[in-house]
Order: sequence, then C-alpha cells, then structure tokens
Amino acid sequence: MNTITKYILFLFFVSIVGISNAQLTKITGIVTDSISAKPLPFVNVQLVGTNIGASTGFDGKYIIETYAKSDSIKVSYIGYKTKKIRIKQGAYQKIDIKLTSSNIELAAVIIHPSENPAHILLRKVEAHKAKNSSYNLKAYQYEVYNKIQIDANNITKKFENRRSMRPFKFIFANVDTSTINGKSYLPLLISESISKINYRKKPEAKKEVIIASRASGIKNSSVSQFLGNMYQSINIYDNYMRIFNKNFVSPIAKSGLNFYRYYLTDSATIDGHWCYKIMFKPKRKQEATFTGVLWIADTSFAVKRVNMKIQKVNLNFVNAMSIRENYELVDNKYWMIQRQNFVVDFNLSEKSKKITGFYGHKTTLYRDIVINKVLPDSCYRTSVAVEVKKSAWNKGNTYWDTARFEKLNKEELGVYKMVDTVLNLPAFRNLYDMVAMFATGYYNSNYFDIGPYFTLYSFNGVEGHRFKIGGRTSNQWNDKYRFYGHLAYGTKDNKFKYGLGTILILKKNPRRAIDISYKKDMEQLGASVRALKQDNIVSSVFRRTPNSTLTMVEQYKSSFEYEYFNGFSNTLTFSRRKIFPLKDSKFEIFNNGKDKPSTLYNAIVTSEIELKMHFAYKEVFFVDKFNRKSLGTKYPTINIWYAYGFPKLLKSNFSYHKFQISIRQKFNIGTIGASKYILSWGKIWGNLPYPLLEVHPGNETYSYDDFAYNRMNYYEFISDEYLMANYSHNFQGLFFNHIPLIRKLKWREVIYGKVLLGKLSNKNWHYSKFPSNTSRLTKPYYEAGVAVENIFKILRIDASWRLSYLNKPNVRPFGIMISMHFDF
Repeated sequence: MNTITKYILFLFFVSIVGISNAQLTKITGIVTDSISAKPLPFVNVQLVGTNIGASTGFDGKYIIETYAKSDSIKVSYIGYKTKKIRIKQGAYQKIDIKLTSSNIELAAVIIHPSENPAHILLRKVEAHKAKNSSYNLKAYQYEVYNKIQIDANNITKKFENRRSMRPFKFIFANVDTSTINGKSYLPLLISESISKINYRKKPEAKKEVIIASRASGIKNSSVSQFLGNMYQSINIYDNYMRIFNKNFVSPIAKSGLNFYRYYLTDSATIDGHWCYKIMFKPKRKQEATFTGVLWIADTSFAVKRVNMKIQKVNLNFVNAMSIRENYELVDNKYWMIQRQNFVVDFNLSEKSKKITGFYGHKTTLYRDIVINKVLPDSCYRTSVAVEVKKSAWNKGNTYWDTARFEKLNKEELGVYKMVDTVLNLPAFRNLYDMVAMFATGYYNSNYFDIGPYFTLYSFNGVEGHRFKIGGRTSNQWNDKYRFYGHLAYGTKDNKFKYGLGTILILKKNPRRAIDISYKKDMEQLGASVRALKQDNIVSSVFRRTPNSTLTMVEQYKSSFEYEYFNGFSNTLTFSRRKIFPLKDSKFEIFNNGKDKPSTLYNAIVTSEIELKMHFAYKEVFFVDKFNRKSLGTKYPTINIWYAYGFPKLLKSNFSYHKFQISIRQKFNIGTIGASKYILSWGKIWGNLPYPLLEVHPGNETYSYDDFAYNRMNYYEFISDEYLMANYSHNFQGLFFNHIPLIRKLKWREVIYGKVLLGKLSNKNWHYSKFPSNTSRLTKPYYEAGVAVENIFKILRIDASWRLSYLNKPNVRPFGIMISMHFDF
C-alpha cells in the first residue's frame, strides 16, 4: 500500500481518533454594548487570580486558552461597569458578554489633529528592518523542532452515526472544541521533526538536515522533507508573505499604510522588554491581508510578538487562518524568531457546519541559535533541497522524550497509537481501495495495479470506439523497478494497439533512473506537452471537431535520467520511431523538387539520440517510489534540448539536427496577482518530411491548454525555425473583489496573449506533401483572451480570439472554452 496515498487518504476519509485533554480551559466569545449590541474592541478579559487574559479585537471577540486554575473571568472597559462571570475549569465554553454603560460623565477634552502615533512607530520599525531581520545576518545556525497536527472538524452526532463510521465508533469517545472558530474536532495525525539549519549570506546558501522525524501512520523520507522548516517558513519582515501561492501583505510592509488601519492601544513589559501594542485591520474587504496585534520593542523597534488572522479573503477551501510569532533577543543584539504557531481551517464550504473539514496546526520552536559564525563550505553544500538522515525514522520513544523541545500533551501522545489501530481495520482498508482508485486512476492490488480507468473507453474518428486495458506492477511487489503496459482495440480500424515498458530507479533523490519501453499506438502529432491524451474520455467528449488526424506510431525508446542536484538534471534518450501516414494514405517525398517524380513511403523511420538539460534553481519535488511531482520554483526554469537523427541506422531514412531552448517562470507581483510567461526558440537542420518538422501545437477541444494555440487547428502551421511566446496574468480577484455583489463569488480575472513566429525553408516546403490545411508562417500568428477562474471554485471559462490568418478555411476566430482549475 502506497504510504503517501495512505497518508492523504487518511485525511480525506477522516478515520480519526481522540484522547481527552480535560485539563485545558478554553473560553471564546464576543463582548458587545448591552443597548446598541455593537462589538466593543480593546476590552480586557482576565482570569481572576492570575495574570492571564486577553483583549477583544476589532470584532469584539476574545480567546483564552490556559492550564491555569480559576473559577471566573473579570471583564473591564473604560466607561462600562466591570463584570465578573463564573467559568468551568478544564472545558470549552462560549461566553458572550454584554457590558452596561457606567453613565460616568467625563470632563471635556480638546483633541488637536496630529499624526497617528502608530504610524510614527511603524516608520521606525521600517527604518530598523535591515538590522532586525535575519536576512541581513552574515550567517546563522540553529536547531528547529516542527510539530504538525491534523484534526477533523465539524464532527457532529449525525456524522458519528453514519453507517460507514460504525466500525470506528470507539474513536468518538472524546471530541474537543477549537477556540479558532468554535468547531468541534478530533485529532487525526501528528508528525514531529528535529533539524539543523545552516545559513550563509555570501555566497548565499542554506542547508537543512533532518536528524529525527516521525509521523503517525507513515514512514517516508520524502514526507520528512515537508515536515521540516524550509518549506513552511513565514517571515513577518517580508513585505509580502507567500501563503497558498498568494502574496499576503505583512502588517509591517513598506506599503502597509496603503492596506491597513493601525491603532496604538497599550504598552507593557514582555520578557524584560518595554513594548508597544499596535492593533491593525484591513482597509478593504477580501484583500490578502490580516487583522491582529503587534508588540513592538522599544528602542530597537523590533517585532517582539505578532498575533494575526485572516478575515474575508479571496481564498478557497480556507475558512480561517491564524499566525502567532514570538521573537527573542540573541547575544543582546539580534532579534531572532523563537516560536511560531500556524493554524489553518480547511473546508470545501465556507458556511456549512455540516461538512467535515480539517484543522492544520504547525508549531515551530527554535534553539541553540548562533549568529555570524561562518562554517566550512561543506556545511552548506547539498544536492537536495532538504537532507534527511538515514537514521531519522529510527528514533525511539526514549530519544523523543529527551530531544523534543517541549513535551506532548495527552491528546498528542494518543494520536500515534490510535492512528495505527485505525489503519489496520478491515473497514478502513476497503474504503481505502475505493478512494485510492478514484484519486490515482488505478485499482490497487497487492502486486499489480489496473488502470487508468479514464482511458478504458474513448472514441475518435480513426479508431471509432476504443477500448483499452492497462496496468503496472505495484510498489508492494518492488519499489526499485516497475513493469507497465497496455492493450487497446478500435472498432473502426479493427486494429490492436499495445505497449510495454519498465523503469528502474537507481536513486530516488537526487533522481537517477532508467526507462525502457516499446509501443505501437496512436498519437496526435502537433498536440502540446500538456494536452489531454487522445485516449482520455474527457478529450473525446470535449472536442470542437471529430478527431480524424491521429497517426499510428511504433516506437522503441530507452532513456537515462541523471539529476546532479534538485533542479538540475540531464536526460539521455535513444529512440527508434516508425511513423505511419494519416488514414490509409502514403507519405509522398519529392527528392528533387515538386516538379519531379515523387517517392511514396509506407512509413517514415528515424533513429534519434537526444540530450536534454533541465535547470530550475531551488526546485522542490515531492517524491514517492516511482512518481515524482515538481512543486515548482519562483525562479526561471530553463530547458535545453538537442537531438541528432542517424541516417541508415536501424533502417532510418533521414539525417538531421534539432535544437530547442525554452524558459518559463511564474511569479507574484505584489498584490496585483501572479504572472506567467513561456518563451521558446528552436531550429531544425536537414531536409525532412513534415512529421519530423515542428508541427505547432493546436487545440481542437473545448478545454483551454496553456501550452497550445487554442484557436489553431492541428497541422495548420509547420516550421523548421520558430519563436513562441506566451504571457498571462491572473489578477486573483483584484477588480471583482471591489464589486459588492460579485466579490461574494470570489471570481478571479485572467488575461493572456500568445504569439508565434516561424519560417519554413523552401527545401522543406517542397520536400514532401503536407496535409491540405497546412500553411507556412509569413507573418506572426497572434492569439489573445480573457478568462474568469474560480467559478464554483473549480471551473474556468475562457473567451479567446484569433487575431491573424483569419481568411483561412475552417478558422474559428472566436471561441468559448471551459476547463477545470483547482487553486487556493
């Protein structure tokens, strides 16, 4: 059973456990005026007999979580009568409070307009950023402890009584309640990691080594990387904090006054430092901002504490998010983060209290901080984004009891045992098989996986009804090498198609792999690298025209991938391809020009060696057995590709050279959204028939393809030298967010443009007979479009225009396209 899939499925299925945490007192509520019912901000709520308390936010809400013993709270506010209310110890309770005016008439005070004192303080924070931010240190090292807990929330009696939950009835013995938004929850999973981090500014390098890691229900080194610190860091000193692929404006950003309202409300001594309390809230709705409290240290003007949360933001599947950070002074000079708590409430619905969702808690602690001590180069050198020591998963309870930075509570200790119990229940395993098939596309058995199910049936103009069965050996059978294959049959052409291959993983990270395969099956020449495969049922249904341009290809292929470090790799590939003509025609080759007798070929044969270089600085991968998913990088990704065709090798007909270089990048631009561009240039040397030239990617479906020209037909343009450019910008609701009724829909605006420049030499234009709709590019080809994303959170609708070559036959200058798109 795939451990990564099991981990994700466990969250999805909510087979959850809970151990009571009866000693913790949790109190939430809202304080309002007894007459007007308006929320009262800055109200003091304190546990009687302790120094523990809270003050209400702009919305009048307060939260107290404590192990301290007290039987009541005292609520006080200037101009209102102080109120004392009894509480229950060791329980969650929601106490809403109405305060009555004390009817005290205050003496008149004359207020002269002056600058907001909070603004003066924030300017000093900005002026001291360079000194207080860790980014400007020459070097630093520290140890990090990360604890991540996942809880299922919205646990109701109706949910507990479901038939599917009956085998797991024992896990609902104790349900707790969160102070974030008052939802009931049960702990699902817990993970811990301890790592060492070394940072050097010049030349910049950062290395994280995880020395210990464990997680309930899973044991995988790739997961360990994401349990560390590097992928989850949030820095208040950044002007924009990238969370869920969006730029959130920091409350101490240089442009913060454009996005926030600030109030200086209090001052106090914290850990021996005199600090000023600033409360802040967004100026406008649905912008990527926070509401919360800053504590700023006097004289150094560094952030001592921050407690902030989101309110109404154009963000999917996130109902609430809270960030708390504490900083400490190191060597009496440098302010470094000492603790961070990050909590997110995930749910498909924002309003429903009936749909089960998840809380994600992340607690990070830092210790043994060393400043400006530069270590030897070997301490910064690494070939992977995060190193995981081989012994990291082998640490026992004795080690963790002494090594973790703070003790686990009873609730957390119980999760490890209970999760393992649930994973081994037959009822969970049966449901796992069904959900895993839906998620991965394969039906999993002990030794063989059958699928993918979405290619079992499709249809097209060449094969008619196409039936296909495929499969692969499972991870359980062997996690070093895998066999895979398929068999298909078309009812119109009455032909079998098939394929077989094997992949050998020499090293998982950095990746070293060998892949050998054979196939004889249909291909769509001129489809983009991201297009839906022709045998995907979705591709069959959502087409503008019946697909009658499929080509039979017989291919032998072997490749060797060698990754030097994450983001930099070479792949060497040898392939022999035999391309058959469209339908029942033959390839017509004019060796001496179109006015001379031609030669007819039943197929075109090539023997080709190819070398590809991939470079993406700080690229992040999620690795599991045979599969590897790139999570991207904020830096440009460069791919360079060269191929040489051997003449007369294995009956090859042609000699040629091909070269292509491409660069792409996705990046956020402040608060106005995210841009993406793709640039590609290529050239082909040699006299070749059209299938071996650059068949520019068209799209004849109703689904938008980012890597294709969506108003172009297949085979419409072919070149031997070309330049392609694509630019798009997603405003992420920048305009819709300010339209009162529209902003509730959380739609997002997208614009894009594409251009293609190319040429085809006279030699190649006259060398072979082209498809009837093919033309040479004599001027640039243009496309442009607009789109609305996030319709019902999953749909995107595009309106695209073709701006050139409008007089060609079968051209559709304008079209509406619909596709599925998931994003936070």
